[in-house]
Amino acid sequence: MTWQQVRAQFEADNPALRAADLGIDESRAQEITAFLRPNPTATATLDQFNPIWPNPYRPLGSLFPLVSTSYLHEREDKRELRLESAKKGTAITASQRADLERTLLFNLRGAFVQALQARAVLEVARENLAYYDKLLTVSQDRLKAGDISQVDMQRLDLQRVQYESDVQTAEVNARTAKIQLLQFLNSRTPVDQFEVTGSFEYTETVLQQDELRRIALVGRPDLIAAAQSVDKAETDHRLAVSNGSSDPTFSLDAGRNPPIPVYIGGSVSIPIRIFDRNQGEKARTEIDIQKTKRLQETATAQVYADVDSALATLNGSVNLLRPYKTKYLDEAAKVRDTISFAYQNGGASLLDFLNAQNDYRSIRMSYLNLVGSWFAAANQVNLAVGREVIP
Repeated sequence: MTWQQVRAQFEADNPALRAADLGIDESRAQEITAFLRPNPTATATLDQFNPIWPNPYRPLGSLFPLVSTSYLHEREDKRELRLESAKKGTAITASQRADLERTLLFNLRGAFVQALQARAVLEVARENLAYYDKLLTVSQDRLKAGDISQVDMQRLDLQRVQYESDVQTAEVNARTAKIQLLQFLNSRTPVDQFEVTGSFEYTETVLQQDELRRIALVGRPDLIAAAQSVDKAETDHRLAVSNGSSDPTFSLDAGRNPPIPVYIGGSVSIPIRIFDRNQGEKARTEIDIQKTKRLQETATAQVYADVDSALATLNGSVNLLRPYKTKYLDEAAKVRDTISFAYQNGGASLLDFLNAQNDYRSIRMSYLNLVGSWFAAANQVNLAVGREVIP
């Protein structure tokens, strides 16, 4: 699987993202609740039921039936403000879901890079073992011809254990890396049937600090959520002020009160808000505005720090990798091949030969580890910016 395929399957099947999607749906359902009107109230009354006086044979003669209905009318745009607050809560939930995806993609990309690095290390380990086996074959011929001693041959054979150990360790690491990646994908694919593919080479991408900061300030989901939280806090404060106003209750009633055959009446009830004017919520929401603004400032400072730190790490990795790519890898290969040829023809000692082999092995492994560090730094830049600026 390529990185694009891994990412597509992750976005489709990861249970944490699916749970976050359901969280957005829950928030949208709360919008319905927020915009509901108060239910009217209906009351039916039968009064003045008298089975004794004045006429026990007509207990319903003085019956007083009454039907009434009442409705609370919300003033000062309470219902509209509740809906606005709920919608802004949904927007925050969506931004938090995007930020969760940003973090999970960072972890996924790290696991993918580890799988690529483990595969590259395994290939190099197998290549080193195959190269060494060829030299052992030549050395066996030299031993038969009496060109080297039995002790030298045994020392060469014992050195092969190190290369075998490298291959075994690399195979275990490659398998472990694939298991971790499959866990992110929520996949039950057997490890032996799963493989990743992609380039494991660094690129010297030119990135401008100011441009990365601008992209991060515009697109980082956590920073967007912080700004949305400030906006919602301001709406919640307006709602708290609105909830401090009095809402009238309108009532309409109809009944029969003998000798009046039918009558209709109405009333208006208005609470007198002398003591409770929602002072606590007004103060709390006003403080919450200031708190969310401070949190927004903290998030903005964190964005600058993340971008600058990630870019510095990336540039440092490039500076370390450049001499390996342009000089050390070729030099190590040339020294290894030259000393190997000289040793096979009696022009170099066994110690020189073993040292040259170990130097080449060390340089190649160091280079792969530095490439892995570069990919990790590039992944950190993408996390800091909020989107993939380094593919």
